[in-house]
Amino acid sequence: MSNKYRTHNCNELRKEHVDSDVVLSGWINKKRDHGNLLFIDLRDNYGITQCIIDKENLNFKEIEKIQLETVIRIEGKVVNRSNDTINNEIKTGEVEVGIKNFKVLGTCKELPLPVFSDQEYAEDIRLKYRFLDLRRKKIHENIILRSKVITFIRNEMNNLGFLEFQTPILTSSSPEGARDFLVPSRLNPGKFYALPQAPQQFKQLIMVSGFDKYFQIAPCFRDEDARSDRSPGEFYQLDLEMSFVEQEDVFNVVEKLLLNTFKKFSNKKILFEKFPKITYKDAMLKYGSDKPDLRNPLIINDITGIFLRDDVKFEIFKKLVKSGSMVRCILTKNTKDKPRSFFDNIDKWAKEQGTSGLAYFTFENEKELSGKGPVGKFFSKESLEEIMKLTGAEVGDSIFLACSKQKELEKITSLARDKIAQDLNLINNDVFAFCWIVDYPMFEIDDTNNKIEFSHNPFSMPQGNLENINFDKPLDILAYQYDIVCNGVELSSGAIRNHIPNLMYKLFSIAGYKKEVVDEKFSGMINALSYGAPPHGGIAPGIDRIVMLLADEKNIREVTMFPMNQNAQDLMMNAPSEVSEKQLKELDIYLKTKK
Repeated sequence: MSNKYRTHNCNELRKEHVDSDVVLSGWINKKRDHGNLLFIDLRDNYGITQCIIDKENLNFKEIEKIQLETVIRIEGKVVNRSNDTINNEIKTGEVEVGIKNFKVLGTCKELPLPVFSDQEYAEDIRLKYRFLDLRRKKIHENIILRSKVITFIRNEMNNLGFLEFQTPILTSSSPEGARDFLVPSRLNPGKFYALPQAPQQFKQLIMVSGFDKYFQIAPCFRDEDARSDRSPGEFYQLDLEMSFVEQEDVFNVVEKLLLNTFKKFSNKKILFEKFPKITYKDAMLKYGSDKPDLRNPLIINDITGIFLRDDVKFEIFKKLVKSGSMVRCILTKNTKDKPRSFFDNIDKWAKEQGTSGLAYFTFENEKELSGKGPVGKFFSKESLEEIMKLTGAEVGDSIFLACSKQKELEKITSLARDKIAQDLNLINNDVFAFCWIVDYPMFEIDDTNNKIEFSHNPFSMPQGNLENINFDKPLDILAYQYDIVCNGVELSSGAIRNHIPNLMYKLFSIAGYKKEVVDEKFSGMINALSYGAPPHGGIAPGIDRIVMLLADEKNIREVTMFPMNQNAQDLMMNAPSEVSEKQLKELDIYLKTKK
């Protein structure tokens, strides 16, 4: 339907419109002055149309002076482009519009950054002028993709029988998880709301309320530092919860949803149609991380026992093993012909990560089996055969070794696994590799204070027969907790929930919370569970990270409309900002000035 601003958008005109009089409105994306002819690429949300005006036109000199990104309305006639000027990169590329008249609708000052290209630009400029940055083709398409993904997910959830409900934004502070954003209450001086880190308790209360399947595209607020895959301050997740379900029921729903979504919006192959399940223990051993990138074929093996042998003379590692360290290795297939510099560069890189480096050698068999490389001479033929048996190594393969305490060892082997795979070009960027990480421990030891704390979600159900759980060995208790990971990116955490109040008190007591503290901090939840709660469980995949993967972006900022910078500042709206004395007085807040 046309109005005074346009009869068509800038992506509509085709050969069948030739000789039609049209009205277009948009931004001047680019100008090319050929002396007698001026070419203007007119851009709107939908695309680009090339417009032309010759110097015989009375408007020529005026339009020639106009700044890029000025908003104009053009009246003209659609004409065919000559065969040698057809542009197949845009949908309107076979035609152009001969300008008869134009009108400026919105003037534009000198631009602080170019809009017509997607070149890298300083982050502070991009965020301060985000409204300009969002006009650029790549990020504009990313934000449109985000909208389409969310709409698709909503429809899929409705088709799966879920109902969408909104949960409160102003709620109570929780002692678990990340740091809260606090909001002072004017009507209750001295008291504060918290913005929800997630709708965790509310979605469980929805299940207790008798609803069977809930979902929400939920805003979540956490006062955390920024990372490439995490926005400071706020993010969105697909929050869902189901009643009368086991772990597999949640998996079936989420796998179906993610498969449909990723097939709809990407041409990349999905490596595993049925997502593999990897225990947390195996993930930390084989990949050094509970966020493994399964596109990477390299596997980490524990070979600590080798260093108890008398015929292994690698004394540095042997001494460390006797003092409680472990040895893990990464096998690379058929790397015998790689130059010494390849191995030395990996070792140098490892030292730059703050470690003592990575030892290495290559299995060779000229006269008899031996290790070629700086530390190969410390291993006997028999010990090398045992390593080959443990790792699946063959002659011509190489091995990188690291020795340290478990947590440090997991960290460096995980990083080294990624680094070596990148250097060997082993990662296929044209696939998505999903997996579930399951069987998380219920508790872990905090290294700083040596106390037992929840390792994941405190509201999770422990595994096993509830009557026979050995609470005297809390570190052995596994939980029905799970993460979903894709290409090394954690998309979500979830769990089957603990819906039994007495069991919840017991588990919280192990983590140091007395019954009265649980009653105070989780009063709404614990009270509700006392009035007939169904078994229930759920998960909350991150919308930002899903779109980041689909858009093939490395930074979440590229798929977020108005992100903050690394210091959690909105440079465009100048937030956070100071507030007036009147506002503070209304909230009964007094600022302590620094001397």
